[in-house]
Amino acid sequence: FFFSSRRRHTRYGTVTGVQTCALPISVIRKIVQIGNPALRQIADSVDVNQIQSDEIQSLIDDLIETMRDANGAGLAATQIAVPLRICIIEVNKNPRYPYKPDIPLTVLINPKVTFLTEERINVYEGCLSVPNMRGQVDRCPEILIEGFDRDGQEVSFISKGISAGTFQHELDHLDGLIYTDRMSDASSLTTIDEFAEHYEEKFKNQVISIVKKYGS
Repeated sequence: FFFSSRRRHTRYGTVTGVQTCALPISVIRKIVQIGNPALRQIADSVDVNQIQSDEIQSLIDDLIETMRDANGAGLAATQIAVPLRICIIEVNKNPRYPYKPDIPLTVLINPKVTFLTEERINVYEGCLSVPNMRGQVDRCPEILIEGFDRDGQEVSFISKGISAGTFQHELDHLDGLIYTDRMSDASSLTTIDEFAEHYEEKFKNQVISIVKKYGS
């Protein structure tokens, strides 16, 4: 399952002016969509001793390339039909989510989340596997995330506010869940166009209030 692709990016080397073989850098994978059984798989843990293997490192590179190509805020391995507990998150002035606070590129392997408060925030979410839709979901606004990075080093950090919801969204994928499973009110489901026309401005103001309270 590591090598199905839509497009391969390559790098070429030269030796005394002669082009050598192409070296694969990363692959843009197909993102599976709602209804695909792969999204309902509970992902397997990664052997920590295998994190720095070529296969896992290539998979991580593919996830990053695929996420960026699709303007995603994150991507889980299950979304490209690879049942491993790996996900990535990155928000950098994302055009699909212009209201989201920035998050530096974060690679999480075998992550787990602990809720640190009983509070909840109700936010609109979208998903590359549920294209062109938005819906309201309750998320914990203060969480502890633990796991491993792509170097096999343990990581532990607290995330708050809107960013905390982004991390929870990706970790849900590793347990076979998508955001529509978390919706308490199905009537909030809307297309992106209708969201932009009727709800986005109000939600942007809500995001400002959440960021002011939680810092992100």
